[in-house]
Amino acid sequence: MISIKEKEQLSETLSSYSKEKRKLIPLLQEIQTKLGYLPKEVMQEIASFLGVSEIEVYGVATFYNQFRFTPLGKHHTRVCMGTACHLAGGKLVLEALERELEIKVGETSEDGEFSLERVACVGCCMLAPVMLIGDEVRPRMTPFKVEEALVPYKAETKTEGSNNEKS
Repeated sequence: MISIKEKEQLSETLSSYSKEKRKLIPLLQEIQTKLGYLPKEVMQEIASFLGVSEIEVYGVATFYNQFRFTPLGKHHTRVCMGTACHLAGGKLVLEALERELEIKVGETSEDGEFSLERVACVGCCMLAPVMLIGDEVRPRMTPFKVEEALVPYKAETKTEGSNNEKS
């Protein structure tokens, strides 16, 4: 179920586009930029707006790996798997993150705090392997550094949780 704010953003975005099938990808991109992902309901609305089937919208959206169908976590975590990072152990860092966060690539933790993504290259080859948490670059990562790198973010989550319990 999308929120009222998301419905308003969707409506505003749709009204700025012509009802042409060729507008599908730019429309998906803009809506994902605004909402952070593409909920099923949104894809249904896009299909209706463009006069195409939901299957067609879903087919296009799933063909390109740039589109997400679940919200990103508060701490979106990415691991570079470009050549330098891959050769320097990026896959091992990614596997350690999956174990530590208890999620797989493309998933968001149940509490909505963390999401995990494998990316092609972040342009920091001299610092390989690289992990990003939000916009923070974590250079020269190893599987042994993963737990330590997550500590401040997990602590922040616990602090916020205890503050909410007091309210």
